[in-house]
Order: sequence, then C-alpha cells, then structure tokens
Amino acid sequence: MMRQGELVVWKDDRGFGFIKPNDGGQEIFLHITELKLTNRRPQVGDMIGYDLTVDKDGKVRACNAVIKNTISKPASNSLSSPSDRKAISQSDSKFLSLTLEVLSLSLLPAIGVIHFALKTFNPFPLILYTLMSLLTFVLYADDKSRAKQKRWRIPENTLHFCELTGGWLGAFVAQKILRHKNRKVSYQLVFWIIVGIHLVGWFDWLFLGGKLISLLLKNN
Repeated sequence: MMRQGELVVWKDDRGFGFIKPNDGGQEIFLHITELKLTNRRPQVGDMIGYDLTVDKDGKVRACNAVIKNTISKPASNSLSSPSDRKAISQSDSKFLSLTLEVLSLSLLPAIGVIHFALKTFNPFPLILYTLMSLLTFVLYADDKSRAKQKRWRIPENTLHFCELTGGWLGAFVAQKILRHKNRKVSYQLVFWIIVGIHLVGWFDWLFLGGKLISLLLKNN
C-alpha cells in the first residue's frame, strides 16, 4: 500500500522537501519531479502519499508521490480551498512576470529582425533567432536532466555559443522555467554580456544606422 505522511519541510525555490511518515520513523526526502497528478506546488502541511525507493547513494527517498488532500476532493471543488487559490494566483503572477520580461527583452530584437528582413529582403536573422532559441531551450532541458542523473554534462561553452548565435532568448526562458543555470554568477555574467551584445547591436542597426558595427569592423 502507498505510504502517507505530512510534508513538514518544503523549499520551493529548490524543488525539494521532507515528509514525516504517519507511522513514525525518519523524515523522507521528496523531490518535485516525483510528484504526480497535481495541479499546484506542494506546501508545508500537505498530506503526501508516496512509495519508497533507494537512490544510487543508498539513500531512501519518496517516489510516485501525490498530494492526498488535493486528489481526495471532488474535481469540481479541487481548487476551492484558500491554499489552492493562492497557489494558482502565484502561478499566474509568475507567468505574467515571465511574459513581461520576455516581451521587454525581445521587443528591440524583434523590431530589428523585422526591419532587417523588410529592408534587405533577408529573413535569415529572424529564422536564426527562432531556431537557435528552440535549440538552446532543448539543450538547457537536456543538461538539467543530465545533472539530475549525474551524467556527462553539456559544456558551458556550448551553451554560450548557442546563446551568442541567437539562442539567448530561449536560454532566458529556460533559466526561468527550468530553474537551470540561473544561480551560477560566472555563468550569468557571460550570459548577460551576450544579451547586451545583441541588444546593443540591434539598437545600433535601428537608431545609428549600423555605425558602431561598421566602426568595429574597420578597427578589426
């Protein structure tokens, strides 16, 4: 039978916590990826149903976990509790915040690539940005999966190269959604330098007629 316990510790920013079993014993580690059939983030005080497994290090942790006090309610009332409404509100707020951030970052490049395509009849930058952003997002997801499985990682230089060649917006979205590569200061420094290069480049193209780019090319 599935075991049950109360979630007594939950670190939402890191995606893990600990369950206190109903039948006593030591607290059980729970990772967010092991939660099934849930429409919200877990919170301290939730009753969790779970199975047990042993990882490669010999440590016992929860798997196939569900939030019991969510799925036990009728479907029509599953979002009626204050905690559920608060979780949905927080989720909507995060989505809105991410949308605004993406729009603010992509506005100048979007205008730039469209202007470039209309002026030169060359849609290559628009196509490149789209494809590289998708590719970079996929690489971020793959790298995070590799990190969880303790497999060989994708080199940071490879990720930065994809960002530099147009995938920086996809990388930004991946950092926010997947919570990957968003804490390492040295990585973030290089990433934002790359973003700055793209923004300055499109500002130069739109408002300075490419003078900065021409000057750099002459000096080199």
